[in-house]
Amino acid sequence: MSRPCPPRDPDRNSVVDTARARLEKYDVGTKYSHLLPNKYSVLVPLLVKEGKLHLLFTLRSEKLRKAPGEVCFPGGKCEPTDADDIATALREAQEEVGLHPHQVEVVCRLVPYLYESSTLVTPVVGFIDQNFQAQPNPSEVKDVFLVPLDYFLCPDVYFRRHFVYSGHPYIVHCFEYTNPKGGMTYLIKGMTANFAILVALIVLGKKPTFDIELNLDDLISSCEEFFFHKHTASKL
Repeated sequence: MSRPCPPRDPDRNSVVDTARARLEKYDVGTKYSHLLPNKYSVLVPLLVKEGKLHLLFTLRSEKLRKAPGEVCFPGGKCEPTDADDIATALREAQEEVGLHPHQVEVVCRLVPYLYESSTLVTPVVGFIDQNFQAQPNPSEVKDVFLVPLDYFLCPDVYFRRHFVYSGHPYIVHCFEYTNPKGGMTYLIKGMTANFAILVALIVLGKKPTFDIELNLDDLISSCEEFFFHKHTASKL
């Protein structure tokens, strides 16, 4: 006997449909895949909760060699068996938090980020099942939590740091978010914060309450300019 289809949630579907349509316009596909051999992918997971879009983050285990105890999106290095950037992001999400590929609707790949001069990090954006229950892999993930998407345009606690890379100044966006359930405060910064800001800008179409380097009227060109500027600087 087949199971009855779950009832449609018109409010959720409307929120997802609007966000999907906006994100699809920013899909760069495999445009940058050939630039660097050292490739990573992260899944930027969106889900609707109480009528609002949220992002799902992980808190990395303190036992990890790289970036212990930092907040990030599920993701990792491309393996030879991965078909593409999307496959990498989905495989890593399953390994880290138990999110199965069939629970994800992949929407787009955004302009990648250059990390430590030789690593290409591709953000893969997708909607995940609103009933998903995370099962963190304790060897990699200490905690999993949600943050409302609009927090990355109108945060309660925001600050910035500055650093110089290959002689060029850069800004590090930093957000502190206190989870209303349990009161735990998380620091979301750097590349992870940049991806969250970009998705919020695309989906919500509003200006942030803080200054940003991107041209809000032409986000793709602005992101590409930032990427190639850093890519060129890394070769100097």
